[in-house]
Amino acid sequence: MPMSNWSIDFSPMVPLPLFWAGVALAAVLVGVLLFRRAPGGALRALALGLLVTALANPNLKEEERENLGNVAIVVLDESTSQTLAGRPQQMEDIRRDIEGKLGKIPGLEVKWVRAARPDDTRGGTNLFTDLNQALATTPPDRLAGVIMVTDGQVHDVPKSAGGLGFDAPVHALLTGRPDEFDRRIEILSAPKFGIVGQSRTVEVAVREAGRTSRPGEQITLRIRREGRPDELRRAELNRKIAIEMQFPRPGQNILEVELPAVAGELTPANNRVVVTAEGVRENLRVLLVSGEPHAGERTWRNLLKSDAAVDLVHFTILRPPEKQDGTPINQLSLIAFPTRELFQVKIREFDLIIFDRYQHRNILLRQYYDNIAQYVREHGGALLVAAGDDYAGPTSLINTPLASVLPATPTGRVYEMPFKAELTKQGHMHPVTRDLPGGKTDKPTWGNWYRQVDVANPRGQVVLQGADDKPLLVLDRREKGRVALLTSDHAWLWARGHDGGGPHTDLLRRLSHWLMKEPDLEEERLLATSKGLKLTIERRTMGAAIKPVTISAPGGGNAEVNLEKAGEGIWRSTIDVKEPGLYKMQTLSEAGNLTAVALAGVEDPREMSEVTATDAKLKPLVEATGGGVFWTRGGGLFGAVASDTAVDVPRVTMMSGARVLAGSGWLGLKDREAYVTRGIKLTPMFTGLLALAALLFFITLAWWREGK
Repeated sequence: MPMSNWSIDFSPMVPLPLFWAGVALAAVLVGVLLFRRAPGGALRALALGLLVTALANPNLKEEERENLGNVAIVVLDESTSQTLAGRPQQMEDIRRDIEGKLGKIPGLEVKWVRAARPDDTRGGTNLFTDLNQALATTPPDRLAGVIMVTDGQVHDVPKSAGGLGFDAPVHALLTGRPDEFDRRIEILSAPKFGIVGQSRTVEVAVREAGRTSRPGEQITLRIRREGRPDELRRAELNRKIAIEMQFPRPGQNILEVELPAVAGELTPANNRVVVTAEGVRENLRVLLVSGEPHAGERTWRNLLKSDAAVDLVHFTILRPPEKQDGTPINQLSLIAFPTRELFQVKIREFDLIIFDRYQHRNILLRQYYDNIAQYVREHGGALLVAAGDDYAGPTSLINTPLASVLPATPTGRVYEMPFKAELTKQGHMHPVTRDLPGGKTDKPTWGNWYRQVDVANPRGQVVLQGADDKPLLVLDRREKGRVALLTSDHAWLWARGHDGGGPHTDLLRRLSHWLMKEPDLEEERLLATSKGLKLTIERRTMGAAIKPVTISAPGGGNAEVNLEKAGEGIWRSTIDVKEPGLYKMQTLSEAGNLTAVALAGVEDPREMSEVTATDAKLKPLVEATGGGVFWTRGGGLFGAVASDTAVDVPRVTMMSGARVLAGSGWLGLKDREAYVTRGIKLTPMFTGLLALAALLFFITLAWWREGK
């Protein structure tokens, strides 16, 4: 509502320096007259004062002002720690109470800020960061104060009041109780990766807040590792505990450490920590044997050499035994093929053996082929045969002891015709060929190949087909090992971009890594990820249907979830969970029992590292602004005994000019008295005839007094 404000405004008729010089001269003259006690001196001084006043040109100023009102910002802490021990209801009661009290203050605008929500990805409780976003639309001269409803565990408190960027009180209304007790496990150091087959050290410690246990008190930790029985370990509070974490397989490896809950503890949610680390192999060793120089040989070599995780050993047969040209052996710049060393002494050191257009020409003894077959079946080795027309002739590898592990038998026919590689039904589901660029359509956009060996009785899975829909790429598992057969030697045409090319890098790299048991390329796999209290479960399979997934909650309860089909070979569902902690998923498949784990709700370790309510973090800053910290449940604000459900919220009052804006049972907001001027009216007070008449009157009176 507009209101009038009256004041006197001076607008000197002469330049300001000249005006003040005149004032100084008048003061000197008045001083001389009074010092000499001259007759009429007082009247002359009064006349000089009137002259100075006239030169000052006083005006009566009337301002029409509109009060803008004050703004209070209330920040509600909705972090994960605020979901514990009845704090949500406590905060709602505080919000309702403070809303009623602020609503009774005339002209007060209230802004509500819901800060540090559980889905926040920044990490920690950042109340002041969210406050700054609200301040961006709030004029600083209208801000009456900030009220924070929190448990006190705030991670972005400014170091000083000057860092706030405003001059107004900050008050804290604390949820929880001042006597809360909690234990937690803190990870001091943990690896992010480890070499498969080796172990690394994880260091943890058990921390206690809210009370001090007796020195040397023993606690029991339960340590869980995948595929091994639980281990119990005795430890002391606040003492470093070293735990060995094994890396039995590539991909994600998990170590879980659990601390049993004790009576009176605030929450068991932080009594369990999970360390996840990637198991990586030492450089994978690949043996590539090319039966003869050909255009596709360099494609394999370039692909494998470009992979930093692969150590490649490559041999090309340039001089087979049947080649006789009369050149003495000692004059040939060739390296003898170390067959015994490779295929008998060191065969188990290789992760993958590739035969590229290789023919049996008595270079390898039949015993060595048998060694390769045993390497696959009994030792989990991998074999890839990239065949050309050599596979259909009398020198084919099918005519060696290697036939026991090869996934298809040649018919003797070779197709010499243009054809396009296409995904089979299994190929759309298999991770080696699923989602290959350009392969989702019925007729892929890939370039033509021109040669393919016809095979019969394929075992395993045919993921690519070619000429006359015959098997082009066959994948098979042979006991502990894996075998792949590519029935064409024209993959290099894709690499050269012929006829538009094709995804040769994706196909060949996935193929080689599937053979070397890359976890991400497993056909049967269960995956779980979390975001806040949402769990996403994904099942990859080659089957037409899957079984339900059993979920084990942190508290021990079990539930079954049916996943929905999300694509060829992929089933997925997202569910909400109520309790933060480690969730275990398991389901049955043709490959056996599949398991996965996910940590829900506590993906921010900083947020759950300290959960007991405290005034220590906010108190220095709050007091520096003139505000106060108030426990809303515990001992009570007024000396009364608080109940388990009641909250004590201080009364709120507006104050102006005070430096301390908080006391026992009350908090103050600064009345900024901000306004906007709608109009100004100036009325001259001592100018014109009135000023001249007054001046002449007092001068005449002074003369008259001096003449007596």
